[in-house]
Amino acid sequence: MPSCDTLIRNAAVFDGSGKDPEAADVALKDGRILALGAALPYTAESTLDARGLALAPGFIDVHTHDDTIVLRAPEMLPKLSQGVTTVIVGNCGISASPVTLHGPVPDPMNLLGGAEEFHFPTFATYKDAVHAAKPAVNVAALVGHTALRANHLDRLDRAAAPSEVTAMRAQLFEALENGALGLSTGLAYGNARAATTEEVLTLAEPLAAAGALYVTHMRTETEKILEAMEETFAIGRGSRVPVVISHLKCAGIANWGRSEEVLHALEVARGKQQAGCDCYPYAAGSSTLDLGQVDDRVEITITWSEPHPEVAGNSLGQIAELWEVTQLEAAKRLQPAGAIYHSISEEDMRRILAHPATMIGSDGLPLDPRPHPRLWGTFPRVLGRYSRDEKLFSMAAAIHKMTAMPAQRFGLERRGRVEMGYHADLVLFDPKTIIDRATFAEPAQAAAGINGVWVNGVLSYTANGATEQRAGQFLSRGQTAWIQ
Repeated sequence: MPSCDTLIRNAAVFDGSGKDPEAADVALKDGRILALGAALPYTAESTLDARGLALAPGFIDVHTHDDTIVLRAPEMLPKLSQGVTTVIVGNCGISASPVTLHGPVPDPMNLLGGAEEFHFPTFATYKDAVHAAKPAVNVAALVGHTALRANHLDRLDRAAAPSEVTAMRAQLFEALENGALGLSTGLAYGNARAATTEEVLTLAEPLAAAGALYVTHMRTETEKILEAMEETFAIGRGSRVPVVISHLKCAGIANWGRSEEVLHALEVARGKQQAGCDCYPYAAGSSTLDLGQVDDRVEITITWSEPHPEVAGNSLGQIAELWEVTQLEAAKRLQPAGAIYHSISEEDMRRILAHPATMIGSDGLPLDPRPHPRLWGTFPRVLGRYSRDEKLFSMAAAIHKMTAMPAQRFGLERRGRVEMGYHADLVLFDPKTIIDRATFAEPAQAAAGINGVWVNGVLSYTANGATEQRAGQFLSRGQTAWIQ
């Protein structure tokens, strides 16, 4: 009788394609899926009866800021505990590499840590550091536009000169040669806002030949969101590459109710080019404290503040009242700082989350002292609350958004499916009990209902916690197969 390393019997297998689950055994050997089918005739070093449980491809978190935490805390418990087996870093125009600092860490790169975290002058050095750290999850990386600007511009409040764009392109090319997934921008942030569309287009020129993507935190997500979307699509068309809109939302109370027209604009673009988005399943966002987003009608929670660390966890309104100043003045005194903005309509978020072009990304900030609960809860929340309990979409469709769709869009070869020959990134969960437990008050809580997580065939997490076996790899860009 043939042998394998691990044999999972009697699971309800979601293969990642969006099809309903089928009862099957799955055999793992040498980090791959060796076989799947009914009553497989294998002996195994480890056999698990998964009757009553669901087995799916490991979840791919397409929108993270885990660039430095995968090196500092390679056990990656916030992600591993919710079934995530791969994180995509380098989003929103900020990345740990390639970076050469010429002063203080510019906003929002400070979301990734202090100056001591930025010691990767090339993408290759970061890739080597991930290999050396052996994180518990796989890591794939984008290159941040703001990081490139900070390497070559003396001031970030202006557009780049042609010679500076040429220098940025050389670094982007090196990154693509070493497996980067593509380019990300964060045009809404002050240190990238002065970049023109032409700057981004010229910088993005090497992407097409490399089969890479353009991923963007758009110039705005508020009143002028349609104009920002058109700029995004124009950059995709001009550079001849697929585009992904990061954390698509209608932000700000004045913008609530516009999700239908926003998604219509996305659909029109998808008729002409490859375009999609990601979304997190919460009606609140989190980033650095932005004076432009201070609105007395919106609850804003301060997550950290360099000059006033003692106020973390309090609302901006409470702080302003204590200091007897306006919220805007309080925000000025708190900077640099981090914040959670309760500025999204639940109805708009659900509509975007359910759209067939939407992938799932946590956008969690692991260095926040009091992080947004999405850091620990995103994927079980989608499955438990929005799929099982509220039936916003089927569980098979939800899993597709988290697995095969991102794997194919980002070119993560032989990932995202339960299929023979694919890498054995798998999550075993109870579809009846899976749910997020992280809250805004107590965000660092592992989800319920996760029974097992395998990364490259290694059992890395069980219902009892992490196994301390770390088998993550750096994933270089492979062949993209865009799913519209």
